[in-house]
Amino acid sequence: MNQDTGIVSYGAYVPRYRITPAEIGNVWGTDGAAMGASLAVKRKSVPAPDEDTITISTEALRTALIRGAIDPQEIGALYVGSESHPYAVKPTATVVAQAVGATPNLTAADFEFACKAGTAAIQTCLGLVGADMIRYGVAIGSDTSQGAPGDALEYSASAGGAAFVIGRERVLAKVRHTLSYTTDTPDFWRREGQHYPSHGGRFTGEPAYFRHVSECARRMMERAGTTPKSYAHVVFHQPNGKFPQRVGKQLGFTDEQMRYGLVTPYIGNTYSGAALIGLANVLDVAEPGQQVLMVGYGSGAGSDAFDFLITDEIAKFDRSYGTPVQEFLDGGIEIPYAVYAKFRGKIRMGGS
Repeated sequence: MNQDTGIVSYGAYVPRYRITPAEIGNVWGTDGAAMGASLAVKRKSVPAPDEDTITISTEALRTALIRGAIDPQEIGALYVGSESHPYAVKPTATVVAQAVGATPNLTAADFEFACKAGTAAIQTCLGLVGADMIRYGVAIGSDTSQGAPGDALEYSASAGGAAFVIGRERVLAKVRHTLSYTTDTPDFWRREGQHYPSHGGRFTGEPAYFRHVSECARRMMERAGTTPKSYAHVVFHQPNGKFPQRVGKQLGFTDEQMRYGLVTPYIGNTYSGAALIGLANVLDVAEPGQQVLMVGYGSGAGSDAFDFLITDEIAKFDRSYGTPVQEFLDGGIEIPYAVYAKFRGKIRMGGS
């Protein structure tokens, strides 16, 4: 790993609408409040009818480019990780690149690996920048995740994303190490033509999420020569609010270390954007010299871990531009289930 490579700018975006688990439960005759409590999700974000993975990605990237005073024409690679790309055949990345003025002299592609598609995109950008093939690479994790009506996923699956510009100049957060842990563990899937994903219920916990995240984190600390006490902040993928807290405690991290990285209780599980929005929230408050650990997770299954060192550049970085992640967590307009169903196209008629 080139020690001068890392994050030079970032931005996040979360749609303004929200729905609570209690409201969802009222429609299906279940105790939605209890479901929300069991998932540690207070409410989740809902995209407006004119919002999708493309618009969320574009908003997040525009913030990153303006904050970092980065010329879009200097971007050599742009990757969008998502499991809810608007088109089955047509890349999201090309639309986003065109929208921000980065075309035509770049490579672009869509990434898929469930919830860790965004972290996989970061690793790819690190390789290209570190090899001096490009000046800047953009990695985005963005989703408008869906859950079948009445399914447990409906209480947490939400929308949002974050964009990171990777480079070697004015680096805010150096990537000291990155590694991955991958197996064939089929805990979550959606076949072509299916409207909603399927999941393995409790199987998604121990053999899937907890095994991969904990093993990846332990191996990262072993490689980096660190312990949980080495880090000021830690960010885990968060399919709900309880899983990351549980794995963090098992690994020896405190509530304070997990505080800023934990965003799902306030906006739901943004899938490919979940860990990345948590990282953006950490960068909003990080100070020079602090170390940050991020461990993503994607069903199917795999984890990517990153050991970051916050540099002195963070003090010069204009974090005042754009919406801080905390405002996304605190804000929002609550809507009833009927409006939510309309926005998400859950009412299908005429066999469509």
